[in-house]
Amino acid sequence: MAERSFKVEVEKLRLGDGETFHGEGILAVTKALLQSGVAYVGGYQGSPISHLMDVFADANDLMRELGVHFESSASEAAAAAMLAASVNYPLRGAVAWKSVVGTNVASDALSNIASGGVKGGTLVIVGEDYGEGSSIMQERTHAFAMKSQMWLLDPRPNLTSIVDMVETGFELSEASNTPVMLELRVRACHVTGSFVARDNKRPPLTVSEAAESPTRDVNRIVLPPANFLHEVEKIEERWPAAVRFVQERRLNEHFGPESDEIGIIVQGGLFNMLNRALEMHGLSDAFGRTKLPVYVLNVTYPLVPDEVRDFCVGKKAVLVVEEGQPEFIEHELNTILRRADIQTRLVGKEILPRAGEYSGQVLQDGLGAFLRAWAPERAPDEPPAPAPVLAPTEVPGRPAGFCTGCPERPIFSAMKLVQRELGEFHVSADIGCHLFSILPPFHIGNTTMGYGLGTAGAAAFKPRDRRAIAMMGDGGFWHNGLTSGIGNAVFNQDDNLTIIVDNGYSAATGGQDILSSKAENPSRRTNNPIEKALRGIGVTWAKTLTRTYDVARMRDTIREALTSSEKGPKVIVAQSECQLNRQRRVRPAIAKAVKAGKRVVRERFGVDPDTCTGDHSCIRLSGCPSLTIKPNPDPLRQDPIAHVDNSCVGCGVCGEVSHAAVLCPSFYKAGIIINPTRWDRIREGVRGWVVGRLQERAQRSLLRRAF
Repeated sequence: MAERSFKVEVEKLRLGDGETFHGEGILAVTKALLQSGVAYVGGYQGSPISHLMDVFADANDLMRELGVHFESSASEAAAAAMLAASVNYPLRGAVAWKSVVGTNVASDALSNIASGGVKGGTLVIVGEDYGEGSSIMQERTHAFAMKSQMWLLDPRPNLTSIVDMVETGFELSEASNTPVMLELRVRACHVTGSFVARDNKRPPLTVSEAAESPTRDVNRIVLPPANFLHEVEKIEERWPAAVRFVQERRLNEHFGPESDEIGIIVQGGLFNMLNRALEMHGLSDAFGRTKLPVYVLNVTYPLVPDEVRDFCVGKKAVLVVEEGQPEFIEHELNTILRRADIQTRLVGKEILPRAGEYSGQVLQDGLGAFLRAWAPERAPDEPPAPAPVLAPTEVPGRPAGFCTGCPERPIFSAMKLVQRELGEFHVSADIGCHLFSILPPFHIGNTTMGYGLGTAGAAAFKPRDRRAIAMMGDGGFWHNGLTSGIGNAVFNQDDNLTIIVDNGYSAATGGQDILSSKAENPSRRTNNPIEKALRGIGVTWAKTLTRTYDVARMRDTIREALTSSEKGPKVIVAQSECQLNRQRRVRPAIAKAVKAGKRVVRERFGVDPDTCTGDHSCIRLSGCPSLTIKPNPDPLRQDPIAHVDNSCVGCGVCGEVSHAAVLCPSFYKAGIIINPTRWDRIREGVRGWVVGRLQERAQRSLLRRAF
């Protein structure tokens, strides 16, 4: 169950020639693929293209009608390997994933296909997860494109440009026999707009038809002596062919006047931000009518030397707007100009930040500095002094954390309780929601090495009396962890503990179904137990806990695994459904039942204000967002008491933690009845009367004692 459904939106993909398409960037990309006659599509989800994969999945019926094969790949490496279909056959294929981590995973297959080249057009759509919206290390796809000589497209973030570049990307790939990468930032993925659609095309050759007539070309296989010739072919044939294609088709764009003393060269994906900065300085408008010459690199690799020289000649200075580091484009531009003996000054990282996302404010400041240095008559006034801001100490910290009711929270509460008994232990973390355990209030987790590599990250620890703990999610387990982590641990008899969080989906990437999902998926095979796979590769100590919210049992099982005399890898599969996905499923059903007048009971927890001591151990061991504090009602006590707000989903972990940790008995569970029956009202009336009488008697007793 993906976090968002596109079942309604994908019907727009059926629009024909001349009709106007309105929608998001990811839908436009899919429409462009179908208009291009793509034969197969694959990929692995991950921000910022998670929803692109969801669009592919929801459009599967339409793809089948057109003879297009869609594969929800097990990993980015599996997706990249699909492109092998285009090596010997004129098949257009496209794959998608999150970069740069996904590109790193796929690098083996990508390096091979970039070496041997392709016959059919191949497009690798990468979500460039960079800047403040990123969840990964700050690296760039550009480096990989340069290393393997794969052409890199960075279209302006509007739907017409994106669609044109998808379609032209296939042609560029075929013209140069080279795989092409197209990068989309998160804003491009979700930008909305319109473009004039064309008819979808059935691929001239389907993958089934190609398989029925197999062909092979030994010169395309990366083996000596062919692999030595591939490098020569890249440089002497493919690269010049790509440059000619880019130049002849005018894939890069020019805005503004033809001549000026200054100009700007910008990556296509940053054009909207740059244009806004120009607009703020009175040098453009909302439609991109700039008053300065702007050369937009919709193709950032390879560059076209003739275009660069023509743009820069006669200018005193050119501002290079290149996000990220190292400044690959700036270096190459300098090389092109110096070889042509053009003395135009390139200004880039000397005034723009070397690192970080180029937001509108960053570009506005950088553009102002450039103008003051090279065109002071057009420069804005000195920027005003920044307004006073709150000191960091005045802004309450709010680290990222688990959702309300997350089934992973009680796992780490249990681990904290075990730490009280056995002492601190090394925790090898993994990519996924459980990575939030590194932050307050848990402070658990020492390293993280990659998706599904939690167990492998603990492999170097050979314990004498204290085992290391490795974390892994079910998504990471099927992506990489089964072989790289668990299989490696079995083979080497690593004596550590792995906890696999089985929440039913690839929750960290958007709630997509995976092999072990409980959901019935009509087009995929699910319900494959993780423990069965573990025992299949030789794990002998494996336990599955079907309710992570049972903190006491979770604590006892972790303690047992860490103190067991049995040698070899030990694995706990901790199962409970992802609360976000559960709420997406049950809330509409509850709302429908309430609207229909049916009786609905909502469970939630609370704290008895008269019992709570204000110790707050429950908060330190739980950290649930619905668990907060409020003033103490007792005038004789100053410490604020714990309080459960109305966002509680009734998972019960706060009460379970208090019980397992032997904390105060202040938590209670209540049932909120919506559309109560007559019997509910009668029962509630009787309860209220009885409680009232008991309270009156207790009050009289207190008064008698007082006097």
